[in-house]
Amino acid sequence: MAPVTRRSAIRTLSALPAIAAVPAAGVFSALPRTARAAEFSYKYGNNLPLSHPLNIRAQEAADRIAKETSGRVEIKIFPNNQLGGDTDMLAQVRSGGIEFFTPSALVIATLVPVAAINAVGFAFADYKQVWAAMDGKLGAHVRGAIAKSRLYAFEKMWDNGFRQTTSSKAAVATAKDMDGLKIRVPVSPLSISMFKGLGAAPASLQFSEVYSALQTKIVDAQENPLPIIQVAKLFEVQKFCSLTNHIWDGYWFIANGRAWDALPADLKTVVARAVNEAGLQQREDIRKLNESVVGDLQAKGLTINRPAADSFRAKLRDSGFYGEWKGRFGPEAWALLEEAVGKLA
Repeated sequence: MAPVTRRSAIRTLSALPAIAAVPAAGVFSALPRTARAAEFSYKYGNNLPLSHPLNIRAQEAADRIAKETSGRVEIKIFPNNQLGGDTDMLAQVRSGGIEFFTPSALVIATLVPVAAINAVGFAFADYKQVWAAMDGKLGAHVRGAIAKSRLYAFEKMWDNGFRQTTSSKAAVATAKDMDGLKIRVPVSPLSISMFKGLGAAPASLQFSEVYSALQTKIVDAQENPLPIIQVAKLFEVQKFCSLTNHIWDGYWFIANGRAWDALPADLKTVVARAVNEAGLQQREDIRKLNESVVGDLQAKGLTINRPAADSFRAKLRDSGFYGEWKGRFGPEAWALLEEAVGKLA
């Protein structure tokens, strides 16, 4: 592809939300013609393709930051695991090899365990509860824990969506339908614990193995956000999609602590405002995307159902899941979660 020029960058900013041009290396930024070399040139890595709303909105934020700082701050974006996997990029943002990274809460939880609290099974009934918690006291508590790892977490989380359940056997309508279900889950202690608490038989597999494992019946079911079910064409090897909303996960937009501290206060204000406002826009993008994906999956043959959370919550309560994770996360964080969603344990 042709490199971004001033003219093509202007076209990009005026054509919402499409990306007009991307350099061959997959790095994009836009600087005013009058700008000299950036005073602060930062790298931002993530694991998503350029077409994902996260990268589209990050592009707009990078352009806005360059413009509003008169080219003093330049952010070069490396999408689609160009700088390595999640574990690699988390290590790089800690060491300063890159300055920005957007790990999911479950990824950063390997470093900051309390960050996984938003992924407690069936905690959130809807997005209203999610954003009340993560934009409120619970999110502030997690950001404080992240700061202790010499990282800076921006105020607004970006959306990765609720996770849903697909199966080749039958729709999941109540917790009883989980009994003995062979289901693929990510390599996450919280996810494994939740599905065991529901009576299922979870198997941890890398995502690259999911399609073949479903095809060969090594597992009968899996769980992921709807756009991933669509893109991975799991509808080819599954018959039912139950909108269980069992886990919500999002992306923390984090910065290397030393790099963030090096920015003057006026530049911090510009960067934070651009990143947080882009995050709010990305949330709306994901909401609209999820609505369109449901219809597309139905058209491709998946039977969709919408189970209530009550039986699942009751089973997790009876199995001791909530009590165990209340102890792991600690009473303070758990109280903040329950303040937003109601009594769990």
